[in-house]
Amino acid sequence: MKIISWNVNGIRAWYKKGQLEWMLKQSPDIFCIQETKAEAEQLVDELRTPDGYYSYFESSKERKGHSGTAVYTKVKPEKVTYGMGVKDLDQQGRQINIFYKDFVFINCYFPNGGGPTERLLFKLSFYDNFLKYVNKQRAKGYKVIFCGDVNVAHNEIDICRAKENQNTVGFLPEERLWIDEVIHNDYVDTFRELHPKTVTYSWWDMKTRARDRNVGWRIDYFFVDKTLFKKVKKSEILDDILGSDHAPCLLDIDLE
Repeated sequence: MKIISWNVNGIRAWYKKGQLEWMLKQSPDIFCIQETKAEAEQLVDELRTPDGYYSYFESSKERKGHSGTAVYTKVKPEKVTYGMGVKDLDQQGRQINIFYKDFVFINCYFPNGGGPTERLLFKLSFYDNFLKYVNKQRAKGYKVIFCGDVNVAHNEIDICRAKENQNTVGFLPEERLWIDEVIHNDYVDTFRELHPKTVTYSWWDMKTRARDRNVGWRIDYFFVDKTLFKKVKKSEILDDILGSDHAPCLLDIDLE
């Protein structure tokens, strides 16, 4: 199973750049998008229902044109749910859960947390409740795979200027500790596990043209249940693909 995840920073702008054609050429079994910044009704038919895919969209109920997620899948799921069942955290269209027979695949756009203090508190609450949610699905007997823009660089290898960003949201100790907790709960950061010393980033600040200098952060992830990791064939960041301030991420996993 080939899975691609990408924060596209606006699905309509991404589409106008011709990137749907790139996606279809890759022919992933599942394609996940974060930060759609749109509702399904605003999309052209080709983008809403591309040939060969079932498609699912979740948009913000709080503020139109903000956040939002989408999943395209070749294999029809047994069921699809949205959010994590916590009303205060489910209003921004950040999470789609795709259930198959024995595993659940979760696409999530985690909050940024920058700005006023309450945004960081919201982010930390989202983190805590998300981990509870995935653990709950595992307790029900599902194998868990989750991906998306997690909006935190885990370790110094994952950020270009670690010392300068010690007090920056996205690299705060409490955020990084949450990734530690995820790993402690037996979920594997597939890219880092397969590439322990590789310095590759998935996001660059557009305002400062940071991508030209490769001053980046690795904040986009594929996590799998520890029991599934032996089935992972490949986990890559496709940092040569343009079209967003984020690079797409690829997971190749044998789920037969």
